[in-house]
Amino acid sequence: MATMDLDDGLILETHGVTPPAPVEEVTPSPNFDLETYVSSYTGSTKATRLRFIAERVPALQQDALRMLLQEVKSGQNVQLYKDVLEVVGGKLGPAESVCDQAWVDKVQEQSDKALEKLEVDLCQHKLNSIKEKVRMGHNDLGHHFHLVGNLNEALKCFVRTRDYGTNAKHLEEMCLNVIRVAIEMGNYSHVVNYVNKAEQNVPALEAPVDPAVVVKLRAASGLAHLDAGKYKLAALKFCAMKVEVGKENSQAIYKNVHPDELGFSEALSAQDVAIYGGICALATFDRTELAAKVVEDTAFKQFLELVPEMRELIADFYGSRYSSCLAHMATIKGDLQLDIYMAPHVTKLYGMIRSRALVQYFTPFASVRMPLMAEAFSTTVPALQKELSDLIMKKEIKARIDAHNQILHVRTADQEASTFEKALATGVEYERQTGALLLRLELIRNDLSIKVPRAHAPPRDRDDD
Repeated sequence: MATMDLDDGLILETHGVTPPAPVEEVTPSPNFDLETYVSSYTGSTKATRLRFIAERVPALQQDALRMLLQEVKSGQNVQLYKDVLEVVGGKLGPAESVCDQAWVDKVQEQSDKALEKLEVDLCQHKLNSIKEKVRMGHNDLGHHFHLVGNLNEALKCFVRTRDYGTNAKHLEEMCLNVIRVAIEMGNYSHVVNYVNKAEQNVPALEAPVDPAVVVKLRAASGLAHLDAGKYKLAALKFCAMKVEVGKENSQAIYKNVHPDELGFSEALSAQDVAIYGGICALATFDRTELAAKVVEDTAFKQFLELVPEMRELIADFYGSRYSSCLAHMATIKGDLQLDIYMAPHVTKLYGMIRSRALVQYFTPFASVRMPLMAEAFSTTVPALQKELSDLIMKKEIKARIDAHNQILHVRTADQEASTFEKALATGVEYERQTGALLLRLELIRNDLSIKVPRAHAPPRDRDDD
């Protein structure tokens, strides 16, 4: 038995180490290009995505690992470089699998000198009691810790800048810095808290609202909701790429944010916004919402143009072309399973989209032949019958299955039986009330009513005296 000390003084006892879950291999779509894909990202998220792909796609493993090593050595995170070397092992050539100690020593020395200088400067600013200089000192120190991979210290430094901020712009900057680090840490409670702080701060800004900042906050909030499995909230955030920038004659003026203005490559790309928003919307929006917030929304359509497969998928779903829609879903499923944020939710979201499609297909009809429905959904009748049974049990479809004739009938309420039941219930209630009234009259007539003692009687109004 091993023990592990925690920061709060508690002792955590562990009985051995739980082996990591096996990584499932993924087959990406034929059009997936690794170099093009990762070029949309910067910073640690680029390295994280390359490692994620290398672990799941054997055909791309060597290319992904080489790009990963190159990306890590372009930064200052020595510990990440050592971790990547362990992942590489003997999968690449001898020269690429050996630790570059000269690089490690050089970067570590530069990092130590930079840290020492930043700390000295911060102390000097504190002695001089210049709030803006102290704020900038904490900011610079936070950025340094972020670059070298010390995320906890980076988070502390960025949070401390709040005490030295003098205007709403400083608070906005602090919130964005904390959000970036919190996303990298996977601490989505921090993300939600600081998105809320930043959004509450927007009305206090003296300068015009920066639409790019607003959509960054919405994208970060969408990631937090996606991680929590709150798919409708995530869809609402990702699809809201239109920002109110002012008013004219009491009418709000909106600006469509162009994908190039997002500028959030350290966390996600404009293509990701289209994919996350589109998939979550298909899984949770009804037809009216899908039309208003996705299909006909000019701002979000700009993002969908970056991902033609997603645009076609949504068009097929909205146009009730389910066979084509499911084919598009099957094509991009592998790519979604290679996304660090979407991968854990793909199976559940796909199931929700399919269920919603089944409900939407059946809604206009009084009855549907199941063989035709199975053909539309590229499945077999027994498999479709099981899916429909589950939806009926969940009360998502009001229908009954005629298994012998293979027909799905809508379940309509029996108006005659319903009216009879209501009349019967009304008669029973009338009989109960009448019996209670007759009993009360008999008790009063025979002077059997119970008189409340004066001490326990409720107070009377003076008008009654």
